[in-house]
Amino acid sequence: MWRIGLLLVVGIVVVIGGFSLVDVGSGEVGASAVFDSVETDINGFARAIEPYDWQFPQDFGPHPNFQTEWWYYTGNLADEAGRRFGYQFTIFRRAITPVETDTGSEWRADQIYMAHFTVTDVRGDQFYHQQRFSRGAAELAGATTEPLYRVWLDDWQILAQDDNATVVAIKAVADAVAVNLQLEQVKPVALQGNQGLSAKSGEPGNASYYYSLSRLLTTGTITIHDTVYTVSGTSWKDHEFSTSALGNAAQGWDWFGLQLDDDRELMLGQIRLVDGGRQPEFGGLLVYPDGSTRKLESSDFTLMVTDTWQSPHTGATYPAGWQISLDIGEAEPLDLTVTPLISDQELHGTGNVDYWEGAVRISGDITGYGYAELTGYVNAMTGRF
Repeated sequence: MWRIGLLLVVGIVVVIGGFSLVDVGSGEVGASAVFDSVETDINGFARAIEPYDWQFPQDFGPHPNFQTEWWYYTGNLADEAGRRFGYQFTIFRRAITPVETDTGSEWRADQIYMAHFTVTDVRGDQFYHQQRFSRGAAELAGATTEPLYRVWLDDWQILAQDDNATVVAIKAVADAVAVNLQLEQVKPVALQGNQGLSAKSGEPGNASYYYSLSRLLTTGTITIHDTVYTVSGTSWKDHEFSTSALGNAAQGWDWFGLQLDDDRELMLGQIRLVDGGRQPEFGGLLVYPDGSTRKLESSDFTLMVTDTWQSPHTGATYPAGWQISLDIGEAEPLDLTVTPLISDQELHGTGNVDYWEGAVRISGDITGYGYAELTGYVNAMTGRF
């Protein structure tokens, strides 16, 4: 995916005595964060300029010398009766300073974390979403590969079940929903862009380092209002890290992570410009059944909107159906119809940027399921990320 870094769009300041703990009398610890002004100073942070020397499983973990980073999982699952669900679980990291400081206090933080957790209940026509954030200190939130790959915020976490992180568990509990899932990697890491360097504009440094695990066999449970569903299906993982990725002309983006029933996966995206154009540097990736990949240029595919949906929450009008045509000179072009499983999958009231992200169905030449993400329809992303 090319994932929205909502935490990264704005500067974040922890507001309990600066970045330190102040309540020492009660023995209870609290941490909260608020969104402050847009952070524009990138001096001292690393930037995505040249192809990256990937080393796994170490690169499953954090890259604190870059300003922004996220670990993103989505999946389409079903129980034995065929009841379908979608889920999204994303943890974002934002560096406050490019230089890690050692102040002697376990509560002082150089990193801020935020998590978004959603569940789509297709039969119930319900979309549940929650947000959390915390400082990266005192084990409140963080990311590591020592001794195992783990990313967490409070009791929401991603945790490897083996040394190479080929199997991970995701656990999250919110007010009305919970997931307890196990994800197994069945294809090698797919590097996006140029060996993992994913350009977002023509200016050097306006890029991210980006890889995907495009097919993760998934089993576990989804709980909705105390009803537990035993589910299975597939998930998709994206992991990106960058500093100042977007160009100043970007309005927003449309991103698709599509898992086809012929064991191929397709990432497609377009960055929409303020003038109505499309950023030519960003394209997509086709993953074949054996895990080999083909980079897609923006000219290799077209995205045509076939329907729209107006949000009752924000008033924004989003695309709500697409005809995707892929022509890369193979025997036959690939024509797909993509439709949301339910219309209302908008994350609204987040306190920063509202966006639509939800489970979709694929029909046409090949069937399947996937996820779509739509930004810049409520708030323009210009100059934010």
